[in-house]
Amino acid sequence: MLAGVISSAALYSASANAQSSVTLYGLVDAGVRYTTHANPAGDSQFQLANGESESLFGIKGAEDIGGGTKVIFDIENRFFPNSGATDPAYPFFNTALVGLQSDTFGKLTLGRQINPLSDAVLDAFVTNRWLPTFYQFRPEVTMAQGVWTSNMVKYAARWQYLTAEVSYAFGGAAGHFGAGSQIGASLLYLPAAPLNLAVAYLDSRDAVNASAHLKSWTAGGSYAFDSTTVSAGWVVNRQDAGFVGNFPNGPFSAPALTALKFNAFTSRQMFFGGVTQQIGLATHLSANVWRTTQTGKTQPADGNATQFQLLGDYNLSKRTDIYLEADYSLYRGGMVGAQFQGINAVSSAYKTTQLGVTAGLRHLF
Repeated sequence: MLAGVISSAALYSASANAQSSVTLYGLVDAGVRYTTHANPAGDSQFQLANGESESLFGIKGAEDIGGGTKVIFDIENRFFPNSGATDPAYPFFNTALVGLQSDTFGKLTLGRQINPLSDAVLDAFVTNRWLPTFYQFRPEVTMAQGVWTSNMVKYAARWQYLTAEVSYAFGGAAGHFGAGSQIGASLLYLPAAPLNLAVAYLDSRDAVNASAHLKSWTAGGSYAFDSTTVSAGWVVNRQDAGFVGNFPNGPFSAPALTALKFNAFTSRQMFFGGVTQQIGLATHLSANVWRTTQTGKTQPADGNATQFQLLGDYNLSKRTDIYLEADYSLYRGGMVGAQFQGINAVSSAYKTTQLGVTAGLRHLF
């Protein structure tokens, strides 16, 4: 995933003994996708889309300042390869952080970054764990309050196989301390193999009504034996009646959340799991299922969703692969497909069922 390293001689160094590196990295993924019920009329859609993974490029670096401590940074942009446009769902740099990493004291990072709840899911029990970055059909991502949080300070410490994270995102509103803020924590057990476990909690306060909260918690794990990996997870979202949104820390403004009907529920619970089979060094096959139930703030918003996915992936080389994916969703009551199929709702369901098939090519650099 590394493209090239600029030597420390080309970079500013705070001391003669400091060693610095800067790495350009990225991913380009384009695919052809067929989707049923892609508009209110119920029409099907056939398009060249972003592919299963979110295409991106980024620059990250580190400077050794001595004593086992490094200064680190990471900035990353996400874009659409079919048009070359920057993804409108994110800021230009969706990740933008700077921090300190110590062999003794852990890691402290400041900026826009992944929240602790998402870290727990991604590292321990996310579906299709071998895939890079996020991708279009990964419904559990929706339950992580936007995954990335702006204005965040995050600290992570590790003891052998245990990693603990805590975070605080500043609301930043003058005279309204706490409005729009977010706190998070996670605990991960990540030995090399075969068992990984994680739990996490996230609490966001409304940007206007600071007494209203959106709370999330999750638990899950994965177990690998031979070439087979089984994963399972559980995540809950609970929203107070007065919660509208925690923009600017969250990914959407209040009108955008309303359009997605994300503010329509009081509580939502998802169970999900999957099996991945690796064949040789080049092939992955997986099957995943998600079951979500929702209690609405009003009765019409009550609902449920059941989703299935089959995926086959073949590596042409160390950095390039081709894949074929199929997903099927059933929505009932007040559930909206746009909430469960990627941040951009590329495949949002306007009917009660939806079938999607994607074939694509992905390259990492």
